[in-house]
Amino acid sequence: MTKKNSLDPRLHFVVATAIVVKGGKFLIAKRAEWEKAFPNKWTVPGGKLVLHEYQKLPKTSPNHPQWYNVVDWVLRKEVKEEVGLQIHKPEYLCDLVFVRPDGYPVATLSYWAKHKGGKVKLANALSAYAWVTLSEAKKYDLIDGIWDELRMVDKILKKKR
Repeated sequence: MTKKNSLDPRLHFVVATAIVVKGGKFLIAKRAEWEKAFPNKWTVPGGKLVLHEYQKLPKTSPNHPQWYNVVDWVLRKEVKEEVGLQIHKPEYLCDLVFVRPDGYPVATLSYWAKHKGGKVKLANALSAYAWVTLSEAKKYDLIDGIWDELRMVDKILKKKR
């Protein structure tokens, strides 16, 4: 950004989200009322890729500033921070882009993963949680598209059985 309120349309936030699956149910969580994007809406855990967090990770080569598997790392970190859970290896689901109310474009990489361990403990940016089936999820005020992603994971899981 060059000036306040002057956005470079080439720059995006990059966010990764994870649909956590446990015993045939999906974890959803309610965003806090003070969140800029989607306040009080139900969603799945995730977060932004932030340079100062992942640049501490080992680089692929000491001569090149690149990192492999950063999305996997950030998903595990964000799920642990936001809801206190550990997950198995995240599997890619889909991607989408939206523009926040403050004008920032967000590229979201959506994944799913099976629950590995831990009990839900919410971070302050979330106000409630529920483990839900696909049909139960319809009763919640989900961010647009989240139910469709839950349905996609449900189909994947049914094929694996």
